[in-house]
Amino acid sequence: SLAIATLLPTFAHAEKVEIELPKFYGKINVSVQNTQEGNDSISEVVSNASRLGVKGKIDLKHGLQGVYKAEYQTAVDDGDNSKNNDKYQAFSQRNIFAGIKGGFGQVIVGQFDTPLKKAQKKIDLFNDLEGDIKSVITKSDNREENSVQYTTPKLAGLVATVAHIASEDETVNDGTSSALTYSLNTFYAAVAYDTDVKEDGIDVTRLVAQYSMAGVTLAGLWETQQQAGDNKDGWIYSAAYKLNSDTTLKAQYGESDIVEDNAKTYSLGLDYKLAKRAKVYAFATDEEFGDDSSKEYYGIGLEYKF
Repeated sequence: SLAIATLLPTFAHAEKVEIELPKFYGKINVSVQNTQEGNDSISEVVSNASRLGVKGKIDLKHGLQGVYKAEYQTAVDDGDNSKNNDKYQAFSQRNIFAGIKGGFGQVIVGQFDTPLKKAQKKIDLFNDLEGDIKSVITKSDNREENSVQYTTPKLAGLVATVAHIASEDETVNDGTSSALTYSLNTFYAAVAYDTDVKEDGIDVTRLVAQYSMAGVTLAGLWETQQQAGDNKDGWIYSAAYKLNSDTTLKAQYGESDIVEDNAKTYSLGLDYKLAKRAKVYAFATDEEFGDDSSKEYYGIGLEYKF
């Protein structure tokens, strides 16, 4: 018994060195809002991409490190993530992958956001809300399954990422998404390119820039989608002003022909920090379309990160 008791701390220490405990994390984002479409007006409770996940690292041989993540979306409003399917679904898969990291960079395999989507960084100030750029600006903020991705080490502020998306169908082309990003202090820029990702024959180019100074952050995103000789463009500008340590004012405006012809989106918002990982917010979004139709959204919400 004494011998076993003596050896146990040694085994425990060896295990601690090799395996880092997984980190459980999540975000609850829920809003109460009014939605107006034409002559119709309804009140809603909306879960804005609330999620639960686990991620971690494992020390491997030869100076390598294993990385993993498993993240699922959950609906705070009604508990159903089925997206209008008949079958009830409590959780839906988001970014899930396993990979290896080392001096050569990082390789991950699974389902995750494409490099083109990630290139937007935090340009979209109304991400996951009604003013999200996926609403009228772009069709290329995609999360793709059956993906293999390589990311280079950071060199002089530059990072390159390329992902291969297997169609697993002989009649459908495999997709490729790539991005080159540059960051230095408060400046960020990126160029990204997709081919055959959204669907066969669609090529997408995206340019992004963001700069912060004296509490003001200005950003812009431009995108063009090409398919069979038909070019469609979309762009958006955003501005955030940190009024004080707790309060941030936000504004965003964009136009695009990609989702619908002659679409325009306007959003105004305010974030008030309740704690380091908690905030209350308010927003107003207006969308206008070429057929003279429009949508308006007004809401307040809570976001907790843990």
